[in-house]
Amino acid sequence: MAEIKADVNFLIELDENQHAIKETIRNFAEEKIKPHIMEFDESEHFPLDLMQQLGDLGFLGILVPEEFGGSGLGYVEYALIVEEIARIDPSIALSVAAHNGLCTNHINVFANDDLKKKYLPDLASGRKIGAWGLTEPGSGSDAAAMQTTATKDGDFFILNGTKAFITHGGVGKTAVVLAITDKSKSKKGISAFVVEKGTEGFSVGKKENKLGMRASETTQLIFENCRIPAENLIGNEGEGFTQAMKILEGGRISIAALSVGLAQGCLDACTSYSKERKQFGKTLSEFQAIQFKLADMTSEIEAARLMTFKAARMKDQNKNILDIAAKAKLFASEVATRAANEAVQIFGGYGFTKDYPVEKFYRDVKLLTIGEGTSEVQRIVIARTLLQD
Repeated sequence: MAEIKADVNFLIELDENQHAIKETIRNFAEEKIKPHIMEFDESEHFPLDLMQQLGDLGFLGILVPEEFGGSGLGYVEYALIVEEIARIDPSIALSVAAHNGLCTNHINVFANDDLKKKYLPDLASGRKIGAWGLTEPGSGSDAAAMQTTATKDGDFFILNGTKAFITHGGVGKTAVVLAITDKSKSKKGISAFVVEKGTEGFSVGKKENKLGMRASETTQLIFENCRIPAENLIGNEGEGFTQAMKILEGGRISIAALSVGLAQGCLDACTSYSKERKQFGKTLSEFQAIQFKLADMTSEIEAARLMTFKAARMKDQNKNILDIAAKAKLFASEVATRAANEAVQIFGGYGFTKDYPVEKFYRDVKLLTIGEGTSEVQRIVIARTLLQD
């Protein structure tokens, strides 16, 4: 059984069930994921078998109510799970976060009961993996500039367009896709649909060959006269953009937790290495320069963790998290970036090789200041909140 270190009681009080969840996922990550990290990374292999095991543990339907086959947990548990996986392999953590927080949660929060009953049990169990289609080749941070359209045709909508950088685009069997249903209304004319893999006109495009997070699959989704039953509309026409922004708001908590986990993985690796590696007759840990780096890393990680779990608790209390989620995501992702950079520096030449985990942390971390809204977008959100009357 993997040791639960001092950070178990980190600055927030966990109940007995949350302690058990943390211990379970930590052991799973150490025993099932850690031995295969570089194998998955170098082959860009998405481990469906591991995802199924996570589903069996209830970790793919974290936020889904039990009546729809989920675990009925909250954002604190969600953040705990993502952080623990990211400490070992951020790319698997990313897949868990994307599956739970995007496609599955969009249906969970905004769909009617018929759609929930139809799709959530398979998603929550891991029998099907979910994808979420917002970003396009020409619209990233400016999500309202999307070009994908959904035209009403009797009891169907005809979907046309291309989505880009879609997590689980290939392996996902169920997708939530955003498309324009009324161009004249700009972002208020965007709607959301559930689209099943295998629907005529729905195909997978280019698979991205990425810098990091390589075990988490990223592809294009292509829609060519794809006929979607009108009953697969989530909510009402024109509500899609607002729905997507609320989903991203919660998703920032998961990326903040992923960032904390990655940074903690860097710190763990550096702490162990600095006690073993000797230079000039002393271990690295005896040099004040290294001590200062470690001190800064652990201080920033604790601050990022505090902010992340404050956001998670507020979300569970149904409070407004627009500001705190943006702050947590911004701060934690940039803390993780600094931690990964310092980790490679502490490891020196060895940090530049694939023999040690910090090389992969260094590659994986860059996505965290981009995905779920760039650092620049987070600063815009924070500043607007600060300056509003």
